[in-house]
Amino acid sequence: MSVAVCPLGGDDFHKKIVLVALVQMLVLQLLVQQTEANVHEQEFRAQRSLASRQIANRRDTRFLPIFTVYQWGQGLCSAASGEYGSCQPNNECVLRGGIPAGPCAGGYGTCCIFMASCGGVVRENGTYFVNPNHPDSTDGTGSCQLTILKMHPDICQIRLDFDHFSLNGPEIVNHICNTDQFLVSGGSPAPTICGSATGEHMYIDAGMGQSNPIILTVITSGPSFPRTWRVRISQIPCGAIAKADQGCLQYHTGVSGRVKSFNFDPINGRQLSNQDYSICIRTERNFCSIQYTACPGAVPGNRSRTFTLSGNSNSIVQAMVGGGTQGTPNSCTNDWLMVPCAKIADRLPMASTCEDKICGGTFNAEVSSVERTVVSTIRPFRLAFHTDSIEAPTDVDNRGFCLDYVQQPCTSNK
Repeated sequence: MSVAVCPLGGDDFHKKIVLVALVQMLVLQLLVQQTEANVHEQEFRAQRSLASRQIANRRDTRFLPIFTVYQWGQGLCSAASGEYGSCQPNNECVLRGGIPAGPCAGGYGTCCIFMASCGGVVRENGTYFVNPNHPDSTDGTGSCQLTILKMHPDICQIRLDFDHFSLNGPEIVNHICNTDQFLVSGGSPAPTICGSATGEHMYIDAGMGQSNPIILTVITSGPSFPRTWRVRISQIPCGAIAKADQGCLQYHTGVSGRVKSFNFDPINGRQLSNQDYSICIRTERNFCSIQYTACPGAVPGNRSRTFTLSGNSNSIVQAMVGGGTQGTPNSCTNDWLMVPCAKIADRLPMASTCEDKICGGTFNAEVSSVERTVVSTIRPFRLAFHTDSIEAPTDVDNRGFCLDYVQQPCTSNK
């Protein structure tokens, strides 16, 4: 069976070929023109956008771009009085019990400060615990208590920053805080302190989940004294970089810095009794050891008195060491600073043995009346400070300690 095909006529076939070609050329030309138009439109929009940004940048900074989304409460702001707060809409700040303390976000928000005093219950991050009559001092007696609640269950630590802290100091015989006291309860153990603590801080472990509240208490009694305190309360999430290592009352960061005992002062300070806590220093990357040096003295040319833990500090007291691998018993059994495996930093060759506990009135890793820089290679970097409840009659006018630290980089032989 065959199928017959009727061929097109020659003229008609050629006409259709030419027509199809013309249509294809026309479509292609239209596509090219449309593409060029799109390119020009995009270039025009880009130039217009750039010009708009340039004009906006020349405007007054108080005008925010119309499509800017500001994340309220996400950043710190500072008030003229020195407190830190968070940037909030003014009405929200007032509704949450905050204090508007000046403009932020180009004038669209207010720096919201949270403060509380005796009897307060707080859960706002960054709240300040202040004395009655703040910013003036108070001379009243009694108990002032603040309750801290977690703002959410994922909070593991509370950090207390003592921006200003001045209570009546300890009594002069055994250096016990028997008139004024600052106490922390409900979390990890913290020592009772009094006297001066401005610039110091504490980390308090708050437990997991919705645990018990943390209670801050200031007890004042005894003679007249201008007492002031302003303690900033920061709530630290469990996974935060700022979270301190377990068991650290103080946690310092940075390659270099300074650590002090509470109420330290080289002239008028008194070492507090019944102290037992750890001071931790975060090991920075590529650093393998740490050096400690007694802080410079308050009076040039005189003995520094920046490390006086035991003995009569009115005269020169040599360093006493004990408790390390060398094993010198009964040298530092009452009041001491533990520097794990401490050695003299610049001794060559380096000593083969080391000591852990240092006391006396001179900072040195060996028994000596000459202050020396001490090095420790034990990581993580940590100090432990301990005092008992008795000073007299052998320990007189001990001030405590002040040490400058510098982390040392790793080398191939470490």
